[in-house]
Amino acid sequence: MDFLKDRLDEQIAAGRYRQLHPVAERGGDRLDFSSNDYLALSVHPEVVAAGLEALTRYGAGVGAARLMSGDLQLFHDLEEEVASLKECQAALVFGSGYLANIGIIPALVGRGDTVLTDRLDHASIYDGCRLSGARMLRFRHNDPTHLEEFLSKCQGSGRMLVVVESLYSMDGDIAPLTELVELKERYSCLLMVDEAHATGLYGRRGGGLVQEHGLAERVDVVIGTFGKGLGSYGAYVAGSQILRDYLINRARSFIYSTGLPPAVIGASLAAVRLVQREPELRRRLAENVEYFKECLTGEGMSGSPGPSQIIPIRVGDSERALSLADECRREGLFVTAVRPPTVPEGSARIRLSVTLHHKRTALARAAGQLVSACRKLGIRASF
Repeated sequence: MDFLKDRLDEQIAAGRYRQLHPVAERGGDRLDFSSNDYLALSVHPEVVAAGLEALTRYGAGVGAARLMSGDLQLFHDLEEEVASLKECQAALVFGSGYLANIGIIPALVGRGDTVLTDRLDHASIYDGCRLSGARMLRFRHNDPTHLEEFLSKCQGSGRMLVVVESLYSMDGDIAPLTELVELKERYSCLLMVDEAHATGLYGRRGGGLVQEHGLAERVDVVIGTFGKGLGSYGAYVAGSQILRDYLINRARSFIYSTGLPPAVIGASLAAVRLVQREPELRRRLAENVEYFKECLTGEGMSGSPGPSQIIPIRVGDSERALSLADECRREGLFVTAVRPPTVPEGSARIRLSVTLHHKRTALARAAGQLVSACRKLGIRASF
């Protein structure tokens, strides 16, 4: 087992060693800028009460995969609500976003097919592509022209699947969804959009960026999670009824996984209903995001803060990103250094996410503390 130490030593030398950092309860002594609980639904009274009710009624677990005896009506209620939220015929719940991606992609394409991915797609998408056995081509980030070059060369060589995220988790930028839909229709391929960081936050009913762009009927496969804007855990895929039926039969990560705990399903169901009923949540978050960006700019942060609730502060070097994260924690800000291979080489950063857990006064103070920490360390950070 000596190779384990050798590999870890390599991680340390490269500035890529990772450690766990326990955090206090919500409202503890550090302001959390690493959470994806954008709408603060993890502590919303209705969401918590629904989870507790399901726990009391059904117990701590379902005891089996859903195709065995682990299928509760509660799962179907959630799937119907998700389908409504996403303006699709049907939906299917998965154990996590990772399980969804490594189950759905290999179910849709295999040997002799081609899967085309944005270079900045999530690791779970890449793992799903590798598991599929399909030829994988990576196009430049948010570059439809480069994608079209690949599509034009791949015609006639099996099925083609394009996989993108609607909102990228480490850059906070948004995919050109309308152009991607036009390409998938022109070249008769499938389009899969991961809305993990957009669900609940965008769209007239909180359905995400696909909904906001009016593309719900033109995207073949939409996936997302309950563990970010919806404050719970697990994931979903939404699309046609035949897609749902097909994945129940072919997605191995669904077939061979125990169903999610009832408390999680109950909480997720309450959250999905809540975001549709209370657009005020999205409006308040958008105001928080805009205010924080103004504060950072006012403190002297250079560059463009981007279009979303995710704000990357680019540092470049991994060690400097780690030093900045440590300094911020000493100042009372819980931030995380994001380093390669999560982001491209030379683009280490601090990733800030604005949530409804943040008060205006705390956001203003945090902006000053962050810029001060950069100056103290001699770091010329920018958006």
